[in-house]
Amino acid sequence: MIIRKYEDKDLRQMISIWNEVVEDGIAFPQEDLLDEVSGKEFFEAQSYTGVAEDDGKIVGLYILHPNNVGRCGHICNASYAVSSGCRGKHIGEKLVTDCLGKAKELGFRVLQFNAVVESNIHARHLYERLGFVQLGTIPGGFRMKDGHYENICPYYHVL
Repeated sequence: MIIRKYEDKDLRQMISIWNEVVEDGIAFPQEDLLDEVSGKEFFEAQSYTGVAEDDGKIVGLYILHPNNVGRCGHICNASYAVSSGCRGKHIGEKLVTDCLGKAKELGFRVLQFNAVVESNIHARHLYERLGFVQLGTIPGGFRMKDGHYENICPYYHVL
């Protein structure tokens, strides 16, 4: 498996993986699905978009972009998506590790996650194992697909 910058030929698979996570409604704040036009615009607008490729198939991706502007523009944010059929194979760990290096390379000083859902135990354990620090808990900060609210846990990692 390799982690690399995405190419236009990857877009259809990337959009499918992204939309799968959005449709699950338990991790990403987005509610609108991407199509070929909006997906291309979305991924192009990021500071960096990386993909995990395994045997010619895209199995995961990440987006990296500033978390804020101006005096806080040195803090970045990222999101990760792994195809449901490929979860449990440490793809997420490879994506996060690559993202940390790419963020530093792009001149960011801190990677911050704004809204990690408290019940997303696998992601939280991964982030903590990689040295992320939880900032606290925001009660009811995430509306799940079924309409109930769950706590979110912001995290950061100094680059």
